[in-house]
Amino acid sequence: MNLFEFDKNEKTNQTNLLLNIPNYSTIIGCDEAGRGPAAGGVWAGAVCFKNNINTKNFEKLNDSKKLTPKKRDELFEIIKENSFWSIKAITVEKIEKINILNASLLAMKYAALDVINQIKKNNILILVDGNKLIKDFEYPQKYIIKGDSKSASIAAASILAKVSRDRYMDKIDKEYPIYDWKNNKGYLTKKHIEAIQKNGMTKYHRLSFLKNITKSPQESLEAIII
Repeated sequence: MNLFEFDKNEKTNQTNLLLNIPNYSTIIGCDEAGRGPAAGGVWAGAVCFKNNINTKNFEKLNDSKKLTPKKRDELFEIIKENSFWSIKAITVEKIEKINILNASLLAMKYAALDVINQIKKNNILILVDGNKLIKDFEYPQKYIIKGDSKSASIAAASILAKVSRDRYMDKIDKEYPIYDWKNNKGYLTKKHIEAIQKNGMTKYHRLSFLKNITKSPQESLEAIII
């Protein structure tokens, strides 16, 4: 499927390459990375493509999970050069307070608002990956299930979020290398679980995800918006 088909006119079923949905002058796609891992915050990206972009630069654009790390890194820079964009993160402590779903939606809200402030336009439609809408949000929005495989702007947002979060996990891996975050990115691999059972949890672990794994956290972390 052409990732730009989300911009088609649904009334006429037109599938020409468009960067606008009728009745909306501006489209912003949002997606998150990091809902499933047991360590690290959740990140979100928001992308609004600039006019007259060279679509050939995006021939490999896809759901970030379907791309190699090298290709994600390449597209990361291309997306930023050709769009109004934002990347936001919610910390572990905030996730524990409001749960991971609400934290994911909140990160997307902050990212979308940042892009809205950059473009300063009306008639905006926010496209949200998944089956939930952003809460307490004044702008029109539409959720798209598996949107990162159907929508160009959501796919781009997923890449920004994924690359940013992976780089962050690589960074904190240097602080706690025993948990192997540079490879597992916070997911509960066998090595990660064994490290938790032996050494306990860190300030970067989500306690609510680890109720069946022993050891207390070593320290807490203040909630911040990055």
